[in-house]
Amino acid sequence: MAEVNYLGQLYHPNLVKLIGYCLEDEHRLLVYEFMPRGSLENHLFRRGSYFQPLSWNLRMKVALGAAKGLAFLHSAETKVIYRDFKTSNILLDSNYNAKLSDFGLAKDGPTGDKSHVSTRVMGTYGYAAPEYLATGHLTAKSDVYSFGVVLLEMLSGRRAVDKNRPSGEHNLVEWAKPYLTNKRKIFRVLDSRLEGQYSMGGAQKAANLALQCLSTEARFRPNMDEVVTTLEQLQDLKDVERNTQNGNHPNRANHSTGGTRSRRRNADEGQNGKAASYPRPSASPLYSRD
Repeated sequence: MAEVNYLGQLYHPNLVKLIGYCLEDEHRLLVYEFMPRGSLENHLFRRGSYFQPLSWNLRMKVALGAAKGLAFLHSAETKVIYRDFKTSNILLDSNYNAKLSDFGLAKDGPTGDKSHVSTRVMGTYGYAAPEYLATGHLTAKSDVYSFGVVLLEMLSGRRAVDKNRPSGEHNLVEWAKPYLTNKRKIFRVLDSRLEGQYSMGGAQKAANLALQCLSTEARFRPNMDEVVTTLEQLQDLKDVERNTQNGNHPNRANHSTGGTRSRRRNADEGQNGKAASYPRPSASPLYSRD
């Protein structure tokens, strides 16, 4: 019933609306507002005609919307720790506005002079902050770490954990961190499907933000208000518009395509150029430690 308690009281443009619920014996049903674009997870990792790669600008727009949702939850008036921030819990409306869903693991934040909430470790493998896994101490900075994982998934087009990857690349954070610390190597992490859509400055700023959020020590991570500010600055860069006008690959100044460039249908279009609806995937497995 945690989800009913939170979504029944909290209202924000970047939180999904709870229309109603049904509780009958052991049967429970929640009714959300309809989110026609489905989950971010679908758009990043599913392949097929209905799941075209999200552009750089759309990814940054989704990241900003999700960040605003977390910032609202962490605000002094709300003080809620989300605890299960991941791509499958970020739903998109028809205009790719991001809204957080599934508050089943949310917890009230610490009050008074307390620095954390002590709780059993729960969440989705690959997204939980290291200090939370080690101690069960939950803070708003735990959510910031999870945001860093999701931002890295958006930048790379890779899952947080993927056993199908070569040895050494199963865990996205462990694999990507060494590249994120080197300005000349961050492009090894970036999704190749985004080539030509971002500026070097924009890519470095996004990669640096992900790296800050993924700091091993929680005190070195930014708060979500600071994350929102950085992402708003990225929006102001208007990378795609500028690069499209130049006709250049900003990360490869001397790159020449030669011949006619093929236009790839973007994520706003389904087959026949019409917007498509997407199913929401089933929830990812959870783990817990007593």
